[in-house]
Amino acid sequence: MSTRKTKPRLSRAALAAAALAIADRDGFGAVSMRRVAQELGVGTMSLYYYVKTKDDLVAVMDDALMAEVLVPVLPRDWRKAMMQIAERTHAVLTRHPWALVAMLSAPPGLNAMRHTEQCLVALADTKMTAKQKLTLLAMVDDFVIGHALRSAAAEPSIDVEIAKAQLASGAFPQLSAVFGRGRVDPDKDRFELGVRAILRAAET
Repeated sequence: MSTRKTKPRLSRAALAAAALAIADRDGFGAVSMRRVAQELGVGTMSLYYYVKTKDDLVAVMDDALMAEVLVPVLPRDWRKAMMQIAERTHAVLTRHPWALVAMLSAPPGLNAMRHTEQCLVALADTKMTAKQKLTLLAMVDDFVIGHALRSAAAEPSIDVEIAKAQLASGAFPQLSAVFGRGRVDPDKDRFELGVRAILRAAET
């Protein structure tokens, strides 16, 4: 009986998956060629056939993330299509919160181009000009990324007793009217409401 271990099959996709797993577990700063090689159980030099530098590795990671963003089948209605794209993008950023900052400067790869193409396909039958389409896409991206950043941030801690005393002092009448009876949770559907508001504004 042979005891020889089968070498793992390497590919750019395998490297991307390993790098994403490290970033999800330990943060983007932990990603390196050495760590990816350890994750895959191979020597570091074996990776250089697939990626030449750390920047190449980051580009492969970004391309894998953008593959997750792509919607398999777009609805025919452009509003529904844009909502699905926004929701899927938000879900990816929520699963990989480190990417909110680390991937913003990554050069666009093939799947990033496919994502942009898909967005433009969603808007193809509208009466928007090219400039209006690109402006709408930028606005949706700004909202999606901003909402994901806020969701990923830790909730700030406050001194409850000090807050209560200040509300009771009468110095903050509007805050007191909103929070005087206790914590108020923002509308949980505010992401959908925000995207819909942007899409409605694009029609005017």
